[in-house]
Amino acid sequence: MNLKPRRHEEPEINVVSLIDVVLLLVVFFMLSSHFTQEGRLHVVLPRAQAVPAARGRPEPVVVTVTANGDYLVNGRELLNNSPDTLRAALAAEPAAARNDSVLIRADARATQQSVVTAMDVLGALGFVKLDIATIKAPAEGGS
Repeated sequence: MNLKPRRHEEPEINVVSLIDVVLLLVVFFMLSSHFTQEGRLHVVLPRAQAVPAARGRPEPVVVTVTANGDYLVNGRELLNNSPDTLRAALAAEPAAARNDSVLIRADARATQQSVVTAMDVLGALGFVKLDIATIKAPAEGGS
């Protein structure tokens, strides 16, 4: 008979497998998820070489012209793309804004007619300073 006391080992919970499974799930969900900004309007701006000077003025009125010829005024989409709807939306702007500059963000794929229509409506309402938004063209030559 063996009278030596037995060594009792404390039971352990092995969590290595659990950590592996959780890590694999995290990687799976990260790879299978796509991070898109649905509901956002993507406008491709035309390119220009000049960089506008920084100003300390308040935010201008922004008229966006999409590739389809639709209009947005300060980020609010209009019901249709008629000049009368654009005129009504711009008429709601304060009278003091007519002396400040108006920023026209026209998609590079927008028709010239829709941009000219927006400029015509702005001019008819008394907006005198029009800026057209562009993005800086990449430097040519690559050196």
